[in-house]
Amino acid sequence: MNALFESRWLPVAMLTISNIFMTFAWYGHLKFKDKPLWIVILVSWGIAFFEYCFQVPANRWGSDAFSPYQLKIMQEVITLAVFVVFACFYFKTWPAWNHIAAFVCIAAAVAFAFWPSKQ
Repeated sequence: MNALFESRWLPVAMLTISNIFMTFAWYGHLKFKDKPLWIVILVSWGIAFFEYCFQVPANRWGSDAFSPYQLKIMQEVITLAVFVVFACFYFKTWPAWNHIAAFVCIAAAVAFAFWPSKQ
């Protein structure tokens, strides 16, 4: 079990799970526009609780292997990747060419964030 906590992949997996919860909390209610706003807010907060149960430890344990900047940039690209899959399956919408181009630019930003720096 100790090797699992020392793995650089554990924070990535936990951030991915966290972002799945986050995406449902933030966007899942868009299919339920007939429900009162206060209900969808409470349901979204309930879902977001589970997001934090994964995100906080992912960042805590991830900070042993990654800088805070790397964790944040990694989290943003995971968020976008999860959202694209979510939008394709949940909303049945596909990204346009410019959305894909923007995603490639963000992926390039991740590569730059992990590029060795001279310090």
